[in-house]
Amino acid sequence: MTSQLLLIQLLAAVPDPSPVAPPGLSAVADQLLGWLKWIGIVAGMVGFGLCALMMILGRRNRSNMAVDGATGIPWVLGGLSLMSLASGLVGAVLT
Repeated sequence: MTSQLLLIQLLAAVPDPSPVAPPGLSAVADQLLGWLKWIGIVAGMVGFGLCALMMILGRRNRSNMAVDGATGIPWVLGGLSLMSLASGLVGAVLT
């Protein structure tokens, strides 16, 4: 009985190796992630700018355009928040 439990415990143990980048790929991955972060920051700035422009232009006689600009702000904030939390979320899921 004890040997069966020991065998089950040994078979049930799942290995959990730490992540290691393939040789020569670490610098490329860091550069790619840096580019993606930069693109995300620029896209967020453009998104806020477009929302502000829609609110400014929609102020007079185009109130629906102003409302659309105002409702776009949470979407931009959500996208920027998701981008900034991405590494933490992926790390939490994979560990």
